[in-house]
Amino acid sequence: MTAITVAGGVYHERCVWPDWDQIYGSGGRAAAALAGHSNRVTLRTYARKDTAERFKSLAGATYGFHLDPADSNQLISFEYVHSLSVPVIRPTLGHILPNEPIDVTDNVVLRFGMLEGSARVDAERCVYDPQSAFRPEPFGENGSKARHLAIVGNGSEILALGRDANHERSAQALIREGAEVVVVKLGVAGALVVDASGSTRLPAYQTQPVWTVGSGDVFAAMFAANWGIHASRPIEAARFASRAVAEYTSSMALPIPTATVLASTPMPQARAAGGRIYLAGPFFTLGQRWLVDEARRSIRDLGMEAFSPVHDVGHGAAETVAKADLAELDKCDAVFAILDGLDSGTLFEVGYARAHSKPVYALAQTVSEEDLKMVTASGCVVFDDFVTALHHLAWRT
Repeated sequence: MTAITVAGGVYHERCVWPDWDQIYGSGGRAAAALAGHSNRVTLRTYARKDTAERFKSLAGATYGFHLDPADSNQLISFEYVHSLSVPVIRPTLGHILPNEPIDVTDNVVLRFGMLEGSARVDAERCVYDPQSAFRPEPFGENGSKARHLAIVGNGSEILALGRDANHERSAQALIREGAEVVVVKLGVAGALVVDASGSTRLPAYQTQPVWTVGSGDVFAAMFAANWGIHASRPIEAARFASRAVAEYTSSMALPIPTATVLASTPMPQARAAGGRIYLAGPFFTLGQRWLVDEARRSIRDLGMEAFSPVHDVGHGAAETVAKADLAELDKCDAVFAILDGLDSGTLFEVGYARAHSKPVYALAQTVSEEDLKMVTASGCVVFDDFVTALHHLAWRT
């Protein structure tokens, strides 16, 4: 096996549900994922002295990779309510101090974009994940170079880098500019692999449960292991990366098992169902309204259209509101129901939907099994985890 250097951030991550309080970041997670896939993994990153000391023991004793940090005065944290939430970044982006670039030279490099600086790469084979929701940095802008370059990014990053509103055309533009392969990570819709010979769509894999923080880091790491270290064909490397993501999102565990182990693990292919979703749930308190807002945003982010009574009909006379809501229930493809609190209106909407053979996916974290009897017996699919419920809604068959 060939050595690999990972250049990426080491950040503090906190999540409320499920409970998560770890130091990983893109670089740290990728290096941990690669344990067992390379005979030498080195992580180049920025780190405050106390963070470096804390992470060094995890790196060496637990995962067996070498940490080579550049001094930084900051510890950056990402704080999530759930794994699909928009994180709060501390310090705020305007207060993150920039650092001089880290120079990285190796035969195989996995480079991530970082908030507090940049890795300047000289590599034979490099996988570049820009990791920026704001302004993804073009690979060569900081002087980086690679004889063989793969760009692995999410949909919005590839659109920004390729300067086109279409994923495939943007990827093709990046190929013309020097990339050998571009992989577009599309979440529940899988991945799009583009090279000079054409494009291929690959599926995601369905899991139970679903944890998404860092799933893109794992994808990039496992693509780098196969395309970068083993020189596998891009399609095969991306297919393995997708299976690795499924393993990670279901277990929250690192490192990632070998290809042999993953190949023998049953993983049903997922299908992005899309469609129009009726969002049923109470919205009479601050907490209830916040959850409805989060569900609506997440449904849209997962590639579906959301109808929300409070957003799209609003308050009004019962006759007006009920007529409009029932009309939307008739038109919807599925219902996402928030059952906590056993709101009478929500339960009516669930019953109406099932009477009309509409699929119902429900979140119930505080409802007793006894109170769920009619819901489950009528064919509703009930979850106690918000993100898992939304993914299975997106994957419904």
